Amino acid sequence: MTAAHPSLPLETKAEVTNLENGKKVEVRINDRGPYAEDRVIDVSRAAAKRLGMEEAGTTEVKD
Repeated sequence: MTAAHPSLPLETKAEVTNLENGKKVEVRINDRGPYAEDRVIDVSRAAAKRLGMEEAGTTEVKD
């Protein structure tokens, strides 16, 4: 599973936690972004599904 982050080095592994339900997933940073001002990290659809946020599209996370 992958994610985009503006400052973490590419290929870094990061654990992302959904603060609403406590679900965690490990992602590999493979892109820069996100480009929306209010976002810290963009995760892949597979990661969003495992985090239980695929339907909502966004949630509060800890990375």
